[in-house]
Amino acid sequence: MPVADENLLGSYLKARRTRLDPAAFGLPMTRRRTPGLRREEVAHRANVSATWYTWLEQGRGGAASADVLDRIAKALVLTEVEREHLFLLGLGRPPDVHYRPPQGVSPQLQRVLDSFPLAAATVRTSTWDIVAWNRAATIILHDYSKMPPGQRNVLRAMFLDQQMRETQPDWLRSARYVVAAFRADVARSGAAAMVQALVDELGRVSPEFAMIWAENDVRSTYTEAVKSIRHPHAGVLKLEYSSFVVDGRPDLEMVVYNPATAEDIERVRLLLAAADPKAAA
Repeated sequence: MPVADENLLGSYLKARRTRLDPAAFGLPMTRRRTPGLRREEVAHRANVSATWYTWLEQGRGGAASADVLDRIAKALVLTEVEREHLFLLGLGRPPDVHYRPPQGVSPQLQRVLDSFPLAAATVRTSTWDIVAWNRAATIILHDYSKMPPGQRNVLRAMFLDQQMRETQPDWLRSARYVVAAFRADVARSGAAAMVQALVDELGRVSPEFAMIWAENDVRSTYTEAVKSIRHPHAGVLKLEYSSFVVDGRPDLEMVVYNPATAEDIERVRLLLAAADPKAAA
């Protein structure tokens, strides 16, 4: 049974270090008494002192900063979940989310989206780029397939697409929420520089965006809430939505919109059937 003062961080670092193959890093294989990389080799890769890294493994190096832990994670070629565990051991908290350019989703995650027959589901990045969606989302929310891949962004659709505007019973309130939540997500992920071109473009072509952006408001993204949309064929639909961070990809968020009432379920069922009778059968 672990004791209270057990060096969990040092044990984890040693375990990750000894599993690595020196040959994969172009290091000599001769005169090695133990498997994996040497402590000084990890220290060199992480650009830290070999003595300090040795002390860190031994539990007497003091607390490491987030920057140092991030460099050690890269030196040890840790996966996202391993990097998170390193931060939890070293700092008592998970690492901050860092922006990644949109890369799409795995086939498995797409199959998860497609498994919702009546619920519209999307996956977006921390900069609110839509990288995946299901059939129900196309019919109920917005057809992102009609937008060029590099422009599938919620803000772009909200301010530049007239059809999207018409689906919002209270467009201005929805737009303010989207911009405020977008600003908070961008700041949290450190992606402000990455979205500056989008912000500048929207500010030039949409006076409404420029006005709302100047308000400098921030809001949290609700994990569970209810929203209404005005569908051109089904009327006003009430949708319960829940958001989930994608496991192993903290920069991605899946949002699922379920019909809120029995009446909404029936309207959505008829809507999907009318759009593609074979798929709804």
